[in-house]
Amino acid sequence: MLETLSYINSQFPVFATVMVFIFGAIVGSFLNVCIYRIPKDLSVVRPGSSCACGSAIAWYHNIPIVSWCLLRGRSTCCREWFSIRYPVVEFLTASLFAYAWWVHPPIVATIGMLYLSFLICSTFIDLDHMIIPDRFSIGGMILGVLISFLFPSLHGLQPAGLASSMHSALIAISGVLVGSGLVYWIAVLGEVVFRKPAMGEGDVKFVGFIGAFCGWQGAVFAMFGGALIGSILLLPLIIVGRIVHRNKKASQKNIDSMNTEQSMEDQALAFDAQVPFGPMLAVAALIYFLGFNHAVDTYLKNASDLLCSALPLIQ
Repeated sequence: MLETLSYINSQFPVFATVMVFIFGAIVGSFLNVCIYRIPKDLSVVRPGSSCACGSAIAWYHNIPIVSWCLLRGRSTCCREWFSIRYPVVEFLTASLFAYAWWVHPPIVATIGMLYLSFLICSTFIDLDHMIIPDRFSIGGMILGVLISFLFPSLHGLQPAGLASSMHSALIAISGVLVGSGLVYWIAVLGEVVFRKPAMGEGDVKFVGFIGAFCGWQGAVFAMFGGALIGSILLLPLIIVGRIVHRNKKASQKNIDSMNTEQSMEDQALAFDAQVPFGPMLAVAALIYFLGFNHAVDTYLKNASDLLCSALPLIQ
């Protein structure tokens, strides 16, 4: 089957990419179901899609992206609004699938679609519930090691019997150990320094999952790249929050002191709320898998070679 996909892609690249985009939109529709139901411990198979009022949604009103646009985001039964997240997840999944198909060989791209699906589900569930289900993190680790053994090309190896399969599986296992171990010790040190949990256990397992599919280099980049992305995104919010806090404090000088203190406390809590780290890890993992891996691997290799050459001089 993969040989057929390779042939179609080589002969009709535009057609193949469009088909992958459509497939990605369909998968995105299913991911919406997973994102909503898995944290509630509900089946992702039954019952079928239904409106908030309980009415079943007809299949022709459940076409990914298209139906939401044609219905203008409203249900046909009770005219309630559907969240814009539904077409966003469908379009995001479709776009990422198509891009993965464009930058990777068919085998790696096909495996990558599963990897990307896990990342998308974990991201939106973490945003909603501040958790990353074990089926995506631990399950992803196990699946990543197994797929690495079966398809060594995932880690850039040529299929050459049992030796290459074992080598590929070892790369995946090292990615799990280095990724999860790195995050674990950073979390331990962070808790010692800041006197409060710096990172959840879900993040530790999640980086291990990333390492199973991307090797230890991808896990390291996800960790530090995710921290950089988080800093870039959160720093403006913190600055704005402090400005708003200061202005509000100045404008409430003439308000009753008790009410003012309560208002300031609520504002401080709002800007000191916990932020899920999983989405930032996922974004960095996406960047690595979708084309930045060569630059990262080269940089880490050069850094390793430089360190090894410097060790004899130190001794």
